[in-house]
Amino acid sequence: MESVLREQMENGTYPLEARLPSQRQLADGFGVSRDTVQRVLARLTEDGLIETRGGSGTRVIRVPNSRPQSPQSQRPGSASLKPLIEQAFQQTEVSLDVATLTAETLLRHLRNQHDLIALEGASAPERLRIRMLLPWTTERLAYPRALEAGDTRIWERWRTMVRENGIQLDELKAGFAGLGVETEVEIRRIPVTPQFKLYVINDEHMLFGPYSVLPRTIKVPREGHPDEDETVDSLDVLGLGATLSYHRLEADERTHDSVFFTSMTEWFSSNWNHI
Repeated sequence: MESVLREQMENGTYPLEARLPSQRQLADGFGVSRDTVQRVLARLTEDGLIETRGGSGTRVIRVPNSRPQSPQSQRPGSASLKPLIEQAFQQTEVSLDVATLTAETLLRHLRNQHDLIALEGASAPERLRIRMLLPWTTERLAYPRALEAGDTRIWERWRTMVRENGIQLDELKAGFAGLGVETEVEIRRIPVTPQFKLYVINDEHMLFGPYSVLPRTIKVPREGHPDEDETVDSLDVLGLGATLSYHRLEADERTHDSVFFTSMTEWFSSNWNHI
């Protein structure tokens, strides 16, 4: 967890002055206990990278190292969504095709772009189009789920998260429209448990990363006692810190990147058009 947070501060996911997720969100995202989160945050504080203030959360006060932010500099290997989103929002039109489990990561980056435009006067694109494939919510998924058969609480928790993220996405859509950005957002649900994250930005850049499945305990409200929590043995995926690889549509359609890019965009289109 610590190495991932340092990497995310370096690659711009959490830039200078950015606020980190709450301890509970970090624990849920990394599949660790609150005690582990507190120890990691304490070490990052000792190194002078973050500071925590009562009532205002934890923010980044120093970036570990500087790294190139252009998407091309990240090839091959892991990559970050932030520089790609920033680059896309500098253009007249922004298109995002996304397949994911919850949309939480995309929401964070869209919110950052909205605030840059609304609060700091950054230039805004004329049009923003988002197409998102999310898993169906009418049937249980392979994950996240409780290990005990018949226990639906972890699935219900995920459904609540997806529903809340949908509300936030609608609010962002209205926010961008209020800034003069012609905004279109459409979500379609597919009858699968996602095996990977996929982001296609402006039909040219792509980030892809398989989900890592892991057993973990998740806290849920105790039945009949909503003010009390209990832990449930579950199967979940690593959300925060998931590794993404960068791919680009190149002039030579025979290159590995072009072949992979084309195959994944065809996968997206086939699901999008036949739901």
